[in-house]
Amino acid sequence: MNIGIDIDGTLTNISQFQLDYGSKFFSKYDKYIENPSGFESNEVFNVDNNLDDKFWDEYYIKYLTEEPPRKFASEIIQRLKNEGNKIYIITARHSERIISIEENKKITEEWLKKNNILFDNLIFSPEDKLEICLNNHIDIMIEDKPTNINRISSKIPVICMHSEYNKDCKGHNINVAYSWYDIYHKIKLISNLKEME
Repeated sequence: MNIGIDIDGTLTNISQFQLDYGSKFFSKYDKYIENPSGFESNEVFNVDNNLDDKFWDEYYIKYLTEEPPRKFASEIIQRLKNEGNKIYIITARHSERIISIEENKKITEEWLKKNNILFDNLIFSPEDKLEICLNNHIDIMIEDKPTNINRISSKIPVICMHSEYNKDCKGHNINVAYSWYDIYHKIKLISNLKEME
């Protein structure tokens, strides 16, 4: 199978990063967590885009280079590769205001290698990943962003890495997972169903 994997929120816990570092940064402006279920940091802290940009100006490189992957992500991806699956890392991460797309790609590749996350292809996509999934014949996508989960699941199975901001994602082709071992279990269930079709 071709398995698509998102980075931010799926391989990493960007939500916790935003809560931790956002709490530190925005407290200087008397801004605190107002919506812990928010997807973007400006939603979490109810701040305007200018102040949110200042936060990411200070912490984006730190996030890209130092944030660890979720527990057992590398181990499970290694297992999936050993079983003959192809791994497509599909990410919409970008911030050309802070660094160039080329620098972002280089840092991302180095982070994946440093953390022993194997992949066959690394694709930097626009926000809407459905077309990327279809063009690359992705059989299962592992994703956390609600709009992507809902759109991609209209065509292929999605494993939703559970978070407060995507807890309402439910329906056909949406399989919620709570850890990387749970993701592995859900992939096996989906694979078995495909074989029975």
